[in-house]
Amino acid sequence: MTTAALADFLAKAASARSARIERLERLSGGAIQENWRLDVAFSDGPFAGSPLAAVLRCDSASGVTTSHGRAQEFALFEAAFEARVQVPEPLWLCTDPAVFGRAFFVMRRIAGSAAGHMLVKDRCHGADRVRLAEQLGAELARIHSIRPPRRDLDFLSEPDAPPALQTIALHRAWLDRHATPHPALEWGLRWLERHAPPRGAIVLCHRDFRTGNYMVDESGLTGILDWEFAGWGDPLEDIGWFCAKCWRFGAWEREAGGIGAREDFYRGYERVSGRAVERSRVPYWEVMAHVTWALIALQQADRHLSGQEPSLLLALTAHIVPELEYEVLHMTGAA
Repeated sequence: MTTAALADFLAKAASARSARIERLERLSGGAIQENWRLDVAFSDGPFAGSPLAAVLRCDSASGVTTSHGRAQEFALFEAAFEARVQVPEPLWLCTDPAVFGRAFFVMRRIAGSAAGHMLVKDRCHGADRVRLAEQLGAELARIHSIRPPRRDLDFLSEPDAPPALQTIALHRAWLDRHATPHPALEWGLRWLERHAPPRGAIVLCHRDFRTGNYMVDESGLTGILDWEFAGWGDPLEDIGWFCAKCWRFGAWEREAGGIGAREDFYRGYERVSGRAVERSRVPYWEVMAHVTWALIALQQADRHLSGQEPSLLLALTAHIVPELEYEVLHMTGAA
């Protein structure tokens, strides 16, 4: 890979005469998008001095149907940053594939780790867990302060029907096209359809707000990541996703993302949002989380099996589907 075109783009974007790329290497993780560590020194301009520590985020070789493109995700980062959500600062977007082979954006690099399996076991990361759960609730409330209409987010369609019913329709259409039947997921969709809540407040939902998609260091939360699924929806969708059993990484008793107590998370959310969490409605969205994650896992497996993107990580993702199907049956009383 030549870096000359990238260096030229970065220099122009940073209002510098020239840029020197000191380090560019792919980071681990990122099953849907690729993240690259980028260290770049500028000759002059506002970013001159110490090399800029950044991350370049671009498309993987293949993706899943509900994922936004990089231009859309960059706009979401900008909206969140403007709303004072703790996210890496978005810097520059490039949609010219001649620069890096595909569209990408650059954001400041933040400290810490996002490895979910490690965070739930190693308390050296994230500091006080009560405080961390409250911080995460507070950040989610700030995300939900972003409401339609927004000209900068006009690529997001606002639901006319109750958001749950719209999601169910999309999921059912995908399952109908899939070669392999999944009756447990069909059952889950029918249960969700029969118990769907009415349309209420519509907010920006992150739709992947979970342990594994935020960074922490020894002092606590450093940033919220991965906005490629965000859209307008019911705020309880994100709360149910964060608390769902499938995102606790084996720490079943810590119902807030495997890192803390549900009430600590709710308290942080309520303090910033000024709204009480409707606790009786959260379990519905936890069922939705399991169904949605199962469908994403099937799409991940298809990316491998189709030959588009051979990957052991994508292949192994399919092995969690039976466990998710069992949880759907258990939560809906069918088990």
